[in-house]
Amino acid sequence: MLKFFFDKIMSLLGLLILSPILIVVAILIKIRMPDGPVIFRQKRVGQYGRLFTVYKFRTMSADHAGSSVSVAGESRITPLGAKLRRYKIDELLELWNVLKGDMSFVGPRPDVPGYADKLQGDDREILKLKPGITGPASLKYRNEEELLAQVANPQEYNDNVIYPDKVRINRYYLHHYSFLKDIQMIFCTVLGRKMMYDGEMI
Repeated sequence: MLKFFFDKIMSLLGLLILSPILIVVAILIKIRMPDGPVIFRQKRVGQYGRLFTVYKFRTMSADHAGSSVSVAGESRITPLGAKLRRYKIDELLELWNVLKGDMSFVGPRPDVPGYADKLQGDDREILKLKPGITGPASLKYRNEEELLAQVANPQEYNDNVIYPDKVRINRYYLHHYSFLKDIQMIFCTVLGRKMMYDGEMI
């Protein structure tokens, strides 16, 4: 219940306080990336496997066609988009998803269909969680795009190494939930800090 009220109140305050920044970013995208919409919309897998529409600032060229796995330095990511992604500014619009109740501040990142909805056995229990703007797996893999850029097959490495580890971390989060840890994760996300979680620095 505390998490519910925190999400509602802080997402509304966040949207109000950050509205000038959101407007400036929207204008910059319209000027620098006029080939498509300002807002990127995509179906993601939410709590209990239900699909919802996630909202983010667009960071890629409008006519790109590529993998759902993003790698740093890809040509489809525009120069402005790269800066927005580096500082996570593209994800600020997800505050609207939190206010609507599709997401929480802290939880697993919302996956595109084909990942979370395909989980088997006990791993499916992470679908009990609302997706989050940040979370323990997000903190551990905050430089995921740079990491994927260093491997020969980014899609394979994501599917066989990174994603299973994210599932493990998110299952631990489900079974060891702490509101105080949520607050710590939010601060670590904003300040770019690391924290100890489940015996490792993330």
